[in-house]
Amino acid sequence: MNYKNLIFDLDGTLWDPRATIIKIWNAVLLEHQLIPKELKPEDMDQYMGLLAHDIVKDIVPGISDQQAQEILSEIVAQENKVLRIQGGLLYDGVEETLKSLSETHRLFIVSNCQDGYIESFLEYYQLEHLFVDFESHGRTTKRKSENIQLVMERNQLSAENSIYVGDTQTDYDAAKVNGLPFIFCAYGFGKLADAAYTPSISRFSDLGTCLFGSRES
Repeated sequence: MNYKNLIFDLDGTLWDPRATIIKIWNAVLLEHQLIPKELKPEDMDQYMGLLAHDIVKDIVPGISDQQAQEILSEIVAQENKVLRIQGGLLYDGVEETLKSLSETHRLFIVSNCQDGYIESFLEYYQLEHLFVDFESHGRTTKRKSENIQLVMERNQLSAENSIYVGDTQTDYDAAKVNGLPFIFCAYGFGKLADAAYTPSISRFSDLGTCLFGSRES
């Protein structure tokens, strides 16, 4: 494969923020007496990549839309603040691989996260200079497929020279809506309906090899 433009998901693809954000979710939800006990980091696995409003509604069954939005506002404000200071777990090889790829490719991020979340990631790891553009659900309120389309339109990307890299079925589906090839990050939080899907990578540092096709991933 040989593509000029690489569009990345964030959680489960570039980093694992669970250990940081779980503390925030627990603090807010317990303060409002909405959960009986603390959530564990692995409890968030099923929600990574989903819209935050939907996560709150699932964790707290029966919560009203208004209260869910109020709780979410508290969580989002804390996440963006804390992640800028503490960061998350950057997957092995991400920084080196991104720096190398940025010399020959244009890099982008499209995530279902809140506004300010991608910025927190980029600022903490000082990776802003590597990415041309990014978009989030929190900023546009649009679905991932639509945000990918937005990034493609304003940066004049074509499906023929671009590819999406992610770790969930949602990522795969959003890529296909836009006619984009897809690379699956098997080390992330999700699974694909097609368990034998390729191309896939078992570690981020294999991305360059997968893209340039020097060996099978």
